Amino acid sequence: MFNKGKSKQEAGGQVYTGRKDVKRINYMQLLAGILIIIALNVFGSARFARFDMTTERRYSLTDATKEMLRELDDMVYFRVYLEGSFPAGFTRLRNQTREMLDEFRAYSDYIDYAFINPARAGDREQVSRTYDMLMSKGLEPTQLQVRGDDATSQQVIFPGALVSYDGKEVPLKLLHDQMGMPPEQVLNNSAQALEYNIASAIRQLTISEKEKVGFLEGQGEYDHRYVADITHSLERFYEVERVRIDERYQNVESFKTLIVADPQEPFTEEDKFILDQFVMNGGSLLWLVDPVFADMDSLRPPDYETIGMGWPINLDDMLFNYGVRMNTDLLQDLNAAPIPVTTGYVGSRPQISLLPWHFFPLVSPASEHPIVKNMNLVRTEFVSSIDTVAAGDIEKTYLLHTSPYTRVLQTPTRIGLDILQNPPDEQLFREGPKPVAALLEGNFESVFRNRIPPEVDLPAGFQLRDKSEHTAMVVVADGDIIRNQFERGNEPLPLGYDRYSGETFGNKDFILNAVNYLTDDSGLIEARAKEIRLRMLDRTRISQDRLQVQIANMLLPVLLVFGFGILRIFWRKRRFSR
Repeated sequence: MFNKGKSKQEAGGQVYTGRKDVKRINYMQLLAGILIIIALNVFGSARFARFDMTTERRYSLTDATKEMLRELDDMVYFRVYLEGSFPAGFTRLRNQTREMLDEFRAYSDYIDYAFINPARAGDREQVSRTYDMLMSKGLEPTQLQVRGDDATSQQVIFPGALVSYDGKEVPLKLLHDQMGMPPEQVLNNSAQALEYNIASAIRQLTISEKEKVGFLEGQGEYDHRYVADITHSLERFYEVERVRIDERYQNVESFKTLIVADPQEPFTEEDKFILDQFVMNGGSLLWLVDPVFADMDSLRPPDYETIGMGWPINLDDMLFNYGVRMNTDLLQDLNAAPIPVTTGYVGSRPQISLLPWHFFPLVSPASEHPIVKNMNLVRTEFVSSIDTVAAGDIEKTYLLHTSPYTRVLQTPTRIGLDILQNPPDEQLFREGPKPVAALLEGNFESVFRNRIPPEVDLPAGFQLRDKSEHTAMVVVADGDIIRNQFERGNEPLPLGYDRYSGETFGNKDFILNAVNYLTDDSGLIEARAKEIRLRMLDRTRISQDRLQVQIANMLLPVLLVFGFGILRIFWRKRRFSR
């Protein structure tokens, strides 16, 4: 009896001692955890680091953006007017915008923002004044259809922001429409462009020294009024001037990029030599050239027809040497911009209809290059095809091409409005996509290599070069993509806006992106290459397996938590009952 009691008492003492050990271990773990947290905070205050665990690195800024943010010396304030009760897609865009601004703010204390609902500015009159103010400052409204329980209502939103810095302010567009794209893809592509668009707005406000970009004159290129809108847009980032070569290299040597906008007269050998040496010394060129002469102004009564023919401007040998051949053909495309045509009369009043004019193809991105990534369709007029040719180590990338429903017409060819009277024969439009724009990059060889150079005015001590520094050029077989249309009062319209259809095409984005890339605009163009994958649910499968999906998403997690709790209870009982 005595021995049994003693054993029981010893057993009780062992249990008591074990509980004291567990308590002491818990205190030690708590103290260790506190010390670890303190150490991490001390280390974090000394060294900055962020970890992006997403597969596409959606929360990682490019090095150029980080460098720009570190150089800020004053507050950049974002007033974002994307706030309120939205459908899921716009709610996601709002949240992604906030997350991107938080990421910018993590690299600079000079970034701040506020999300504002303009529909709550006050009474109806105040809201109307707010809307007018936002539109006057460059923000574009978007109408949404909001479905309620019993009805559908219209909601006006402004998916954009006003960005201010040092007394200056610029609009920031957050939603970028793309014709033919489903709404989910448009919103996803807009999210992909957030870093680039926000960084571009900051750079536009903070840039102090601008690179020089020149519009070439002297060969019948577009005068200022035809390129007024793109000139205004480029002036936000660059010092833009109009320049004549006049056989003097000094006239162009200070420019980073030259734009050749639809020349109508042949280049002299002297001016070609100046442009060639401009390239050899690292300058970049944006060629917008029509290989074929064709003009809507030539379609006059009574026949309303003209002849499209090759238009020599003495650039073929130069461009061929650099790596591209511009073909003297005309492309027709079933995917084309419309023009107004008289289709009948009611009494003496003509009836005007918009019909697709197949000589005005709507071209689309031909690659995933940052210049054209996620870009809207580009409106062209009487465009030709181009081919790349062997040219040393030049890297060539097609940027724009027509649709698969293309027809190639060799010149000379007849162009007449009478083709609109009958539906097109679709069997003729089966020649596949044809490239119309290309990017050339690398070290170019001079077209005047092993040739006697012409007599031109060169600076003292100028060294002729046969091989260029690393540079780039963009070649487009259409000069009209840079030309803006006009209102009835002869005021220039935004580039890309078609006053007949009311659609806005991607012409301005293409020109801006091309110039940004050619001028090596602080590397910000890299942000356009960012890709955010759209992981959409399979709506058909959801509809067919609705009950299984609901069980898997609602009941299964609860059962898993419940089962884990039961297992933990049994585990604890078994551990502490020993």
